[in-house]
Amino acid sequence: YKEVIQQLIDSGHAYHCDCSKERIADLREQQMANKQKPRYDGCCRDKNLAETDNTVVRFKNPLEGDVVIEDMVKGRVVINNRELDDLIIARTDGTPTYNLTVVVDDWDMKMTHIIRGDDHLNNTPRQINILKALGAELPVYAHVPMILGDDGKRLSKRHGAVSVMEYKENGFLPEALINYLVRLSWSYGDQEIFSREEMIELFDAYNVNTSASAFNTEKLLWLNQHYIKSKDSTELADMLLGHIHEMYYNTDDGPDLVAVLDVFKERCSTLVDLAEEIRFLYDDFEAYDEKQAKKQFKEATLPILESLKQQYEDLDDWTAEAIHHVVENTVNTLEVGFGKVGQPLRLAVTGHGKSPSIDVTLELLGKDKTIRRLERAINFIKA
Repeated sequence: YKEVIQQLIDSGHAYHCDCSKERIADLREQQMANKQKPRYDGCCRDKNLAETDNTVVRFKNPLEGDVVIEDMVKGRVVINNRELDDLIIARTDGTPTYNLTVVVDDWDMKMTHIIRGDDHLNNTPRQINILKALGAELPVYAHVPMILGDDGKRLSKRHGAVSVMEYKENGFLPEALINYLVRLSWSYGDQEIFSREEMIELFDAYNVNTSASAFNTEKLLWLNQHYIKSKDSTELADMLLGHIHEMYYNTDDGPDLVAVLDVFKERCSTLVDLAEEIRFLYDDFEAYDEKQAKKQFKEATLPILESLKQQYEDLDDWTAEAIHHVVENTVNTLEVGFGKVGQPLRLAVTGHGKSPSIDVTLELLGKDKTIRRLERAINFIKA
């Protein structure tokens, strides 16, 4: 940075300035009182001052002509140089400022395209003039619209997660987040789901909308659910283990996790929800859902659960088909509706009354756990 600053000074494109903070503040106040745009007035521009402990370095911005930005998103943007003042590129202690460092970094790393938020568009004319002063080749610019929250204001922490890692911790798949972000200000017909290969092939920055887009969490959840459903269960199991460990339960004592995910993965919008949804298969729940227990665990339910427990104890063929046959037999024998059997049974084994088909659920849960939980429910009703 110091080399570039010195290069700009030596070539006459930068100069030392000893204007005090007080003078700059007074100048700004006077300009605002006169309804003028606050800007440095070039007081030290032609003084040829030497460097001291109190001088900053300013870039000598051209006084004539226009800066033309051929932006991939915004189109042609023209700024007259008289709209720009001589910005500070080095502070009194010699440290460079943002507009200088970003130019040097991009130039040094041979960046061909600068793609960033359109809140940086105002900086671009200044940065282009610095690049021209250095004799550097100009990159292609693309200023994409900002992401807004549901309330129409710029996305920030008050809207929820804004860090990519937060979305990972909250159970979002990378495919879903990338798909959602690419669709925020760009479209390809009515297509919503894009593979990474399709994004690479179809995306064109020239077709990005210029208006800001609102971040819709519900849409992201819908996409995430799609990618969870589509994900191979073996791969999904590896991704889910971290969330399972965060919830402090172990999948070693229970059904095969991949087999479980084959059944459950269509039901959840995030990996966190999925890890919580399948927890009952491995870990005994602390209590029943209070509202469901009041509705389902009545005295009339007792003979139903006792009959189920007895039949399941006698059942050797622990398959979904045989389990379902027991439920049908109970419905017919006790002459009750299927809901009178299925709903209290589901609550007894899950604790919350939500699961895929009860026969598949019990097959995964296993005979021993099913009987123990039926006994627990029976004792709960009797208490």
